[in-house]
Amino acid sequence: MKSSVSRALVAASITVALGLTAACGSDDDGKKPSEPAKSAQDPKPSATKPAVLSAADLEKAVLARGDLKGYKVQKMSAADMPAQTVAAEPATCQPLADMFMFATDPASKARVGRTVTGPDELDGTITTLALLAHEQDDAEKVMDGLRTATQKCKAYEHVGSKYRDVAPLTAPKVGDEAVSYKVVGFIEGQKTPMSFTVVRTGSTLAAFYSINLLKPKEFGVSEKIVDAQIAKVEKL
Repeated sequence: MKSSVSRALVAASITVALGLTAACGSDDDGKKPSEPAKSAQDPKPSATKPAVLSAADLEKAVLARGDLKGYKVQKMSAADMPAQTVAAEPATCQPLADMFMFATDPASKARVGRTVTGPDELDGTITTLALLAHEQDDAEKVMDGLRTATQKCKAYEHVGSKYRDVAPLTAPKVGDEAVSYKVVGFIEGQKTPMSFTVVRTGSTLAAFYSINLLKPKEFGVSEKIVDAQIAKVEKL
């Protein structure tokens, strides 16, 4: 199991790197880190729990070509999103290690993933995103776990790779609750900051991961992409 996840982690990094080329002609932006915030807003109370979305529902809700003018959207393969998880060291960082592959504990009922590149072909920012369908209680547990991990985890090792400088970022005020954080890893020997944002809307999680290999210091999940994705989920 560990070897398959390791291959997937390597594949994910390669996917990001290849995305820089794909941005110039494939078919289906960043902001500076800011002060830590525990969440975008307090979770909204709900009288009735929303139904868990099916895989077909997620396919309808995920961003597609034409949803963002000038942006290119590509489907992620199942190989880039392994469902199994491998222990991270220390265990307090496990939720962050899992989210790198859009995995969660409790596990999601269904997932879909996309890679998004912006209209500026000279911008090296690549954003990957996923929609994850959960029972609402499970979705809330995932958010709590991520929020706690961003506060307590500073560095970790996972599948032979080291990650450091974990820190919470100010989360966007969208959905029912949101959490954002950064992690610094190494890709091809280069110190590379990675930015994550996870938003809960009802029982559905929208997770975003952004990286810039050309200008590593210019990283951050684009609010434009987040807003467009959450708006589409909320239309279902």
